[in-house]
Amino acid sequence: MRISTRGEYGVRAMFDLAVHYGQGPIALKVIAERQAISEHYLEQLMGNLRKAGLVSSVRGAQGGYQLASAPEKIPVGDIIRTLEGPIAPMDCVEEDASAGCRQFERCATRVLWERLRDSMEQVLDTTTLETLIEEGMRLRAKDDSFMYHI
Repeated sequence: MRISTRGEYGVRAMFDLAVHYGQGPIALKVIAERQAISEHYLEQLMGNLRKAGLVSSVRGAQGGYQLASAPEKIPVGDIIRTLEGPIAPMDCVEEDASAGCRQFERCATRVLWERLRDSMEQVLDTTTLETLIEEGMRLRAKDDSFMYHI
């Protein structure tokens, strides 16, 4: 499975909302500028994320988008599934895939694809937006450690 710009930009936008969680709705234009994403493209992604219940929107002058749940409750896997579809390296390991394959029950390589799918799902489902925030803070602290002020 290759993550497209839909998945990449969606995770970046959700990360932006997670970093600013609790500060109220954030205008789409602000997220687009901070993440260097087309506002029009981001609007499409946020519509899908809203329909999936991952974000909520507020209309009006002070409106925008915000996370529907706390960052620690939103796994990256939910974002990817919403924007990209099933997490599967091959069609034969998606749900109900047995109907399209004549060798489904005796295919040795399918076991490999299932293990790969399971490992991708495990990483994506155990990594939350809060995990990404913590990782970002760790990386920033690491960068700051090499700063010398005279």
